[in-house]
Amino acid sequence: MPKEKSIYKCKECSSESTKWLGKCPSCDAWNSYEKEELSLTPRKIHSKISARTPQNLNTVKSVIPRLKTNIEEFDRVLGGGILPSSLVLFSGEPGIGKSTLTLQIAGEIAKHHKVLIISGEESVEQIANRAERIKINEENLNAISEYNLETIIETIKEEKPTLAIIDSIQVISSLDIQANSGSITQIKYCTERILETAKKEKTAIIIIGHVTKDGNLAGPRVLEHLVDAVIQLEGDRFQQFRILRSSKNRFGSCNEVGIFEMNELGLKEVKNPSKQFLEGRKENSFGTAITVAMEGNRPFLVEVQALTTTSNFGFPKRTATGFDLNRLQILIAILEKHAHLNLQNQDVFVNVVGGIKLKEPANDLAVASAIASSLLKKPISENTVIIGEMGLSGELRKVPHLDKRIKEANKMGFKKIISPEKHKEIISAIKAI
Repeated sequence: MPKEKSIYKCKECSSESTKWLGKCPSCDAWNSYEKEELSLTPRKIHSKISARTPQNLNTVKSVIPRLKTNIEEFDRVLGGGILPSSLVLFSGEPGIGKSTLTLQIAGEIAKHHKVLIISGEESVEQIANRAERIKINEENLNAISEYNLETIIETIKEEKPTLAIIDSIQVISSLDIQANSGSITQIKYCTERILETAKKEKTAIIIIGHVTKDGNLAGPRVLEHLVDAVIQLEGDRFQQFRILRSSKNRFGSCNEVGIFEMNELGLKEVKNPSKQFLEGRKENSFGTAITVAMEGNRPFLVEVQALTTTSNFGFPKRTATGFDLNRLQILIAILEKHAHLNLQNQDVFVNVVGGIKLKEPANDLAVASAIASSLLKKPISENTVIIGEMGLSGELRKVPHLDKRIKEANKMGFKKIISPEKHKEIISAIKAI
């Protein structure tokens, strides 16, 4: 009887196959199958297994003090700070600022606790150079350059840091696994061992992960199930703003987001994003509209710009930055059908200022209004905020979290709200407060 058997597993969705496939039938990823050896040796049966005594939940201390980073935007996303013994997966595109932000977090924690940075991609000198650039100089902050899992675990056990940062999980490999670093087998095994170390040593660990070209987390899906929290740093690397959000959090809400601004000293918190996004706005210009976007539970005002110009070709061009192109095509069709605007010979360009991406339909009316304003050459009133979803039959639909949106608009000095009629009662109630 054979002791081992080979199977092929998709590194994107962990789908299994007995033979190599060029395209995964589950997630449609190309060239994602990797060979994995399975041991068929029967496990040793333990005859002496005793039951454990359950604990009454009323007697268990549920409130555990968190590690405060003093970076409010980061602490908010994790539910109030880093929980001891937790394992956090931190991902983002190359150059987005992951290493910079984690170094800033390490610097803040190192003011009162011992912190260890473990990098398999950079030398200690490179880490020290970045720390010097962003003005971090703490006695409790240490670093090593290592990619061997066993060495990393022994170092954590000996140094006993309060926080350890591992950059990145894709380059870490174990001597116990006969596979290349970055493979499904290595990533899964290394993460399981790191999780075990975090719980046993009472050390909070942040592991940095790569993303695919589609923006999804690289590696097997089981990686996200193993960790306690998954956070992503999003944004355009050529823009100044970054959004930190959580897609999984065992110890807090997944509806909180943090806003950061990239500068020469690293990532700076943006505590009033509405003010930042509206800065430099041109007065009395046509083709612009203000709307209120929701990121999780957090509202902020953004400016939508539209430009229409006569097309020189038979097929007009539609371009969108920060807004879904397919949604833009639908809004143009609605304007032509129900608002009787002739856009068939017009190139339409839409841009969301600040590099923010509008993903919710609540911003439909603002985008459509900006397009109409540009085409008709009529500016929208400066103190007006436009909120609403547009249906294919030309109707306006109610949007969620309207009370939060209106309060944010009023706080920024916008008194006029354009929204569907069903919102009138809510608007009146808020204005009466």
